[in-house]
Amino acid sequence: MLISKNMKNSSLVILLVSFLSLVFVSPVAAKAKASKMDTLVIKTSAECEMCKTAIEKKLNLMKGVKVATVDFVAHTVTVVYNPEKTTADKIRKVISSIGYDADDVKANNRAQQRLPDCCKTGMGVPCEEKK
Repeated sequence: MLISKNMKNSSLVILLVSFLSLVFVSPVAAKAKASKMDTLVIKTSAECEMCKTAIEKKLNLMKGVKVATVDFVAHTVTVVYNPEKTTADKIRKVISSIGYDADDVKANNRAQQRLPDCCKTGMGVPCEEKK
């Protein structure tokens, strides 16, 4: 009878643990799976550290963007984002809206005119060296 009671308790503990793992672990796993991140590399007209700072600041504030980094030497922006919260087109449009080309999306003309002169030239020389 003692063995039978222990087996019932063990079975009850196993059942309880199984239930709790379904209730608490499954939603976390589902959320992690649902929030799959994509990586996007965009060709841009960024020229210097000032360009880098402006683009990264704006993109890193976007909903759905986990991280954005600019390589102004290679003229690229790498963006890790959640495709359920934003799209590659929206990211390109934001870059364009602050005055920079983003792949085939040309820079917004007005925004580009407000950039420092060194960021407009396309000469590939950092602003600090142009002064």
